[in-house]
Amino acid sequence: MGRLVRVEIGLEPPARLDKALARDVDPGAALSRSRIAALIAAGAVSRGGVAETSPKAAVRSGEVWSIAVPDPAESHIEAEAIPLAVVYEDDALIVVDKPAGMVVHPAPGTPSGTLVNALMAHCGDRLSGVGGVARPGIVHRIDKDTSGLLVVAKTDAAHAHLSDLFARHAVRRAYLAVCHGVPDGGDPRLRGVPGASLEDGWVKVTTRLDRHRTDRQRQAVFFDRGRHAVTRLRVREAFQGAALVECRLETGRTHQIRVHMQHIGHGLIGDPVYGGRRKLPKDAPGAAEAAAFPRQALHAATLGFPHPGTGKPLLFESAPPPDMAALIRALRG
Repeated sequence: MGRLVRVEIGLEPPARLDKALARDVDPGAALSRSRIAALIAAGAVSRGGVAETSPKAAVRSGEVWSIAVPDPAESHIEAEAIPLAVVYEDDALIVVDKPAGMVVHPAPGTPSGTLVNALMAHCGDRLSGVGGVARPGIVHRIDKDTSGLLVVAKTDAAHAHLSDLFARHAVRRAYLAVCHGVPDGGDPRLRGVPGASLEDGWVKVTTRLDRHRTDRQRQAVFFDRGRHAVTRLRVREAFQGAALVECRLETGRTHQIRVHMQHIGHGLIGDPVYGGRRKLPKDAPGAAEAAAFPRQALHAATLGFPHPGTGKPLLFESAPPPDMAALIRALRG
């Protein structure tokens, strides 16, 4: 059956239809901008009975638009009793500490054993269906072999609110990474890298990211196409031939930290795609451990956002998991 949501465009609307609808839709409708854009593309958004399929369509104040929201499709994902490291949970959301090696959402190559399978067993039917499929709840993702913090929505309203925060880059996210070399902001070579600059003691990397020209599974840096991407980083601890760095995301693109670290010449230890063939000096402490590290040394350590229901600031911290902590100890010698 679905439902019909009517939206009247207010004064001085954004130039794009998707942005205008996202701004003026009733919050109770629990429709994020990304969901609205998907519904526009599907022909579910109309004015005066005429469907509009371009999210960039012009809008005017006072127009009334209709959004036909279908019922969420039933999920065919099986619930699996997989242990979860739950950091926080209430009626609106759940924050988990994902281990390295766990895929977030099922895909053809990984139909089971994922975070979603575990969440469906843990939460039952108390997960958001705002993305168009019943009970997925996923607001954002991290790579399979990246560990750390993720927030998952349990209600449609929380999902829409959190999705909007991520779209506006209003979520605090910091990662810990172990990279080859020491990315010193005072290094003339680093300052000469396109897109790299120094800002308040942080190295700032500003580029565009898009699919690699020849390998469609990889992302690559561009300046003339792709999506805007900004990463800030600073050295937390320097070792011989390596460093522990803190990376803060202003945007959240696929593989962003890994690609940006490769771009500035400091690929992550253990990264099989973007790490390159660089090795620590043979006599450096931790050289053997670094060479044998089986994944990208990257951990989502900090996650902060206002609660979607109360507005109370929430901030979560996660220490590096045992494998990464052992690597850091070895590098310290």
